[in-house]
Amino acid sequence: MKTIAQYLSAIQEGDYLSLARVLTLIENSLPGSSEILKELVINQQTPVIGITGPPGAGKSTLVNAMIDRLSEQDKKIAVLAVDPTSPFNLGSLLGDRVRMSAHFNKPNVFIRSVATRGSVGGLSAKIIEMTDVLKAAGFDYIIVETVGVGQSEIEIAGLADITMVILVPEAGDEIQHIKSGLMEIGDAFVVNKADREGADSFANQLKKMLHQRVHAVPVFKTVADKQTGVNELLAWLTGLEIRKNEKKLFLYTEKAFKLIQNDRMQDVLKTELQQKIAEVLEQKDFNLYRFVGAYLK
Repeated sequence: MKTIAQYLSAIQEGDYLSLARVLTLIENSLPGSSEILKELVINQQTPVIGITGPPGAGKSTLVNAMIDRLSEQDKKIAVLAVDPTSPFNLGSLLGDRVRMSAHFNKPNVFIRSVATRGSVGGLSAKIIEMTDVLKAAGFDYIIVETVGVGQSEIEIAGLADITMVILVPEAGDEIQHIKSGLMEIGDAFVVNKADREGADSFANQLKKMLHQRVHAVPVFKTVADKQTGVNELLAWLTGLEIRKNEKKLFLYTEKAFKLIQNDRMQDVLKTELQQKIAEVLEQKDFNLYRFVGAYLK
């Protein structure tokens, strides 16, 4: 096994095997992971692009199309595809790894699927740490595609420099999107599957609603599986002066809060909690609040 210094040097040189190993160490809090994080030389100029939106919006297809175009420009792209952890069996499908398989052999593309580990908003502290590892690995762009869980997706705003919200014409009543919080977090909106009926009307409604935002928020129309509109989206993205200074304090505060929260919850394992509840659940006098009070002592 390599030393910490050897791992750090290897990932800076573009060694994907070492990068995968380091990400595994970080994700599972294995020995040496804390030391690696503290010694990272993080490139803060590497843009982190958050892709979010409801299920079925075509997020993975759009990411595929973006990878195609960026890799043609000889850009190095890393993708963290976040999959939900089942609340029942605590497992994760990691389906994005299958959907992006066409890019696995590209030397300038690195894709990693990661489970949410029960985080309500689809992001865990581990994803923050893994993103910082990728920032130390010389990529031009880091894309984080998050779980499409709707109202809790605002967590991506605490991680990404740029947040893109993907919607479809059938998304329904635009008032629901305001309630979900998605309207407040997006730096850009993409109406995907724009060859479907109602796409133009839906895009115009979004533009009217976004007119009240302090900063201009663009609305793009794409048909990701046909590569339609992707060039326009990337032209905006690559030409964007990311408001890092404006968001820096917010981003670091959100990240620090999540990391501290994770550290203080580290000894609370959901599997162990489930087992202990199973042991007492059938008792006639079972009371959840007494159980929690006893568990915390």
